Amino acid sequence: MITGQTGIFALGDAAHGFFEFALRDGAAAEALVKAVADLRPPRTTVGGVNVVVGFRPELWRIVAPHDAPAGVHGFDEPLRGAGGYSMPTTQADLWIWYAAAAYDIVFDLGSATVDALAPHATLVREATGWSYKHTRDLTGFEDGTENPTLYEAPQIVLIEDDAPGAGGSVLLFQQWRHLSKDWNALPDERQEQVIGRTKPDSVEFEGDAMPADSHVARTKVHVNGDELPIFRRNVPYGTVSEHGTLFIGFSADQRRLQRMLEQMAGADGGPRDALTRYTTPLTGAYYFIPSVEALRAFTTPDDGDHEVQVPVAEPPR
Repeated sequence: MITGQTGIFALGDAAHGFFEFALRDGAAAEALVKAVADLRPPRTTVGGVNVVVGFRPELWRIVAPHDAPAGVHGFDEPLRGAGGYSMPTTQADLWIWYAAAAYDIVFDLGSATVDALAPHATLVREATGWSYKHTRDLTGFEDGTENPTLYEAPQIVLIEDDAPGAGGSVLLFQQWRHLSKDWNALPDERQEQVIGRTKPDSVEFEGDAMPADSHVARTKVHVNGDELPIFRRNVPYGTVSEHGTLFIGFSADQRRLQRMLEQMAGADGGPRDALTRYTTPLTGAYYFIPSVEALRAFTTPDDGDHEVQVPVAEPPR
């Protein structure tokens, strides 16, 4: 079995750093991929570091044409929906996600990575994520309640072994700024109608009680009566004055991610997601997350020159 990047499934980290890079003018796509493959976080598990890397699908197709899933593409243009609503595109060439128990580890890794990749790529965007009340986002509601279990997730996230891009995944990454003043002015009952679940215990509404424009109704993707799940790793970001949610959605099938966005925007002919009236999308990008084996094919001999050095204190013995 081909191995997916394990950081996709590594739940529980409290600190997150997301780094998006653009290929430098004149730089070679293959050289960038090799430089990324040669990044090596601490070799022991003491630091508790998880990393996931992804590439603009078109860039990956250039360097690994036989390991690229057909039809997967970048967030090429803004997604336009009902009443002039739009989701922006901010597609970059490389996405790196570090997650750890504490932000100092993420900071040091991110800094070392920016320096290591400087000959090939420029950092164009950076976001810091953190946990809020364990499982809730900044609306006060639980996030990811519809996620599959970790036993089921690999079948949903990873491309099957006999297909191009086997062991890889498609990522949708978006930054959503919350309009917290407007949201907090709503009574809890109205917030629950917007989300489609109860706030204290996250019980989903059923039947006619579920508003057609609720967030739950508009983010569920169905084909021929079957729900097509997505594996979400969303985290909050920001400061007291400006904050929101980083959407991190993985799937073996890009079409369900795109269809979810179209439903949210009302581009499918249905109602626009009510939550989009209280959150604003600032970014939008798709990345292909190659398998461990696919990345390993680009590594150079291990002479230590490319290792990302992060000081990690040894535990007392």
